[in-house]
Amino acid sequence: FQQDYFTDENRVLKKDPQQDYHLDYAMENSTHTILAFSRELHTCDPNDKSITESTVRVIWAYHHKDMGEAGQNYHGSNRGTKSLRLLNPEKEDVSSASLPYFDLTNKDVLVPDKDTTYWCQMFKIPIQHEKHHVTKVEPLIQKGHENLVHHILLYQCSSTLNDSVLDYGHECYHPNMPDSFLTCETVIFAWAIGGEGFTYPPHVGLSIGTAADPQFVLMEVHYDNPSYTEGLIDNSGLRLFYTPVIRKYDAGVIEAGLWVSLFHNIPPGMPEFVSEGHCTLECLEEALGAERPAGINVFAVLLHAHLAGRAIRMRHFHNGEEQKLLAYDDEFDFNFQEFQYLKEERTILPGDNLITECHYSTVDRIRMTWGGLSTRNEMCLSYLLYYPRINLTRCASIPDIMEQLQFIGVKEIYRPVRTWPFIIKSPKQYKNLSFMDAMNKFKWSKSEGLSYNELVLKLPVNVRCSKTDNAEWSIQGMTALPPEIERPYKKEPVICSSSSCLHRSLFLTLFFVVHVTASTIGNIGSFV
Repeated sequence: FQQDYFTDENRVLKKDPQQDYHLDYAMENSTHTILAFSRELHTCDPNDKSITESTVRVIWAYHHKDMGEAGQNYHGSNRGTKSLRLLNPEKEDVSSASLPYFDLTNKDVLVPDKDTTYWCQMFKIPIQHEKHHVTKVEPLIQKGHENLVHHILLYQCSSTLNDSVLDYGHECYHPNMPDSFLTCETVIFAWAIGGEGFTYPPHVGLSIGTAADPQFVLMEVHYDNPSYTEGLIDNSGLRLFYTPVIRKYDAGVIEAGLWVSLFHNIPPGMPEFVSEGHCTLECLEEALGAERPAGINVFAVLLHAHLAGRAIRMRHFHNGEEQKLLAYDDEFDFNFQEFQYLKEERTILPGDNLITECHYSTVDRIRMTWGGLSTRNEMCLSYLLYYPRINLTRCASIPDIMEQLQFIGVKEIYRPVRTWPFIIKSPKQYKNLSFMDAMNKFKWSKSEGLSYNELVLKLPVNVRCSKTDNAEWSIQGMTALPPEIERPYKKEPVICSSSSCLHRSLFLTLFFVVHVTASTIGNIGSFV
């Protein structure tokens, strides 16, 4: 017995007059109930939510007794929710059971009793002198720390280091951190909260074992401890499966978007505010022109923001013409961030440019939100997995800060700049305030915020265009104008499908499995 219901703002279940869900299979025994049901992706039923490539929050509930004449029984504690990307295509997971692996894990890290900690530990890749390919990476999150470990980045470090750097870990971005950490700029893998293991496509692998490959890597773990819990000891990390069977291409990672800095800021009280990070035409023209004129092929993307993030899009332009979105998530969930496999690989060519477009909501905040490392700060980043690997690790931008300050009436700052954040000289109401304090002092309204948003999207940007080993392409540090693009992004029109005419390409089948413990064995009734 299965029917299509919806709920209103009072959480009252109502039978949907348009029945769009179809029961395809059902099985029940003494311990399990399995339902397989299907539905069109776009029903155009106002009581249904369209299913897209964005994150979907699936809510489930059940009762151990069948529905009676009085209606649905209250589920009690038999309920839950999970964020999923229902249309993220699965990659063939070649069994890793027989493959060798090595672990990169922290050793009894005492997590400080503070809001945000970035912990860095140096490792030496155990595979040397012979080329291998990493084919799969899995997170190893210590049990009970699933909400403590927010993300893990793996960086390639300078090949000139020696084993003396392996002695201990240290807080990242700290004045006293080891100098060797500064040589680790190239991201080779990224994992974020809610994500699972990542399997590379069969023709691509992360190369290890040769002189051009990472010999020393830095693992950066972001601990999110908003309750300031003391005494937490963590041993989380990554497991890398590898093979001596060499694949056709070496994988690379490009970090694109907004350079993380205070120059990225969002006013308080805004239902929506849009920030853009530019992987500029100038950077891609120089790097791809020199390294790979035929272009690179992107096969997966990780979109990354923090708590104020609501939606992220990766826009792709070729010779000024907008292409189909490279990746998007219009229902961004801070607690569920993983690489999206692309349905079709996308070629990025000289003459292209990429824009990471982030949508935020700060309606519950009374002070400015700043670009930064804490989850209460913000980021706007995309990590592109691609092949063949080239010498381009970061393609990002920083908006001009002085024109942002002019918006709130700042006329002059003290020069030369000797403090950070720098200090304002005039006008009088901001005199001797840091630019952060001045932005917080300004009386923001929604209309002021909208005007400010229009301004920052048109500001000149400082180009970040980085190579490995802290080297830079010549375009780095130059100023570029953002391209003139259509705003807001015009979504592709939704094609409604009739329930009586099913097209497999627009049809989704879901399996729902419930395991029932001995204490609740009985007839499993209706599901919501």
